[in-house]
Amino acid sequence: MTDVLDHPVWAALTGAHEHLGRRAGDAARYPSDVAPFAALRPDAGGRAWADLAAITGPGGVVATVGGAVTPSPDWAVLEVFAGVQLVDTALRAAPDPEAVPLGPADVDEMLDLVSRTEPGPFRRRTVELGAYLGIRREGRLVAMGGERFHPPGWTEISAVCTDPTHRGQGLATRIVRAVAAGIRARGETPFMHAAADNTTALRLYKSIGFSLRRDVTITVLKRHK
Repeated sequence: MTDVLDHPVWAALTGAHEHLGRRAGDAARYPSDVAPFAALRPDAGGRAWADLAAITGPGGVVATVGGAVTPSPDWAVLEVFAGVQLVDTALRAAPDPEAVPLGPADVDEMLDLVSRTEPGPFRRRTVELGAYLGIRREGRLVAMGGERFHPPGWTEISAVCTDPTHRGQGLATRIVRAVAAGIRARGETPFMHAAADNTTALRLYKSIGFSLRRDVTITVLKRHK
């Protein structure tokens, strides 16, 4: 069943990631140092925006993933991005002997790699969302990826990135397959999100066994003071 993927942030924050998030009524969000994402209960009424404001605070910024949103006057839309959601339909998942687990002690290295590759939002505590793997060359982290949203039965692969000096070596593919192996071992199915205009990433993901499920809209909003 893929319906849960229509609202992956809400499903994660009211399920596997409930212990990490904050919730008020019909709204939930991750702490800003974990991830910028927030969600409203599917089919919630207008009160949900007030609930989100209560757990965001004046001037706070959040991002939603799904369809287009129409926020209450308490919120300003800062940016809107077109994205896509992909699901594993033919991926060959396999552990990689060079891919090592990454944890809190590796965060500075991970943030440095993210700053040079810009794979998407990654904060100091993002590593708490799931298992992350990395590949090092001469002791230096040059590729990584890991788990983000955890709707029931699914796990998103995210933050896949490779140092520019090591691209073209298949490291991103190896990382995706290794992360997917851990997901499959739990009896879950991998899925991904990507920017709609990131043609290089989309070409790669489709070539290794992901299929387009649907278009999504990522909306960045700021609560008025």
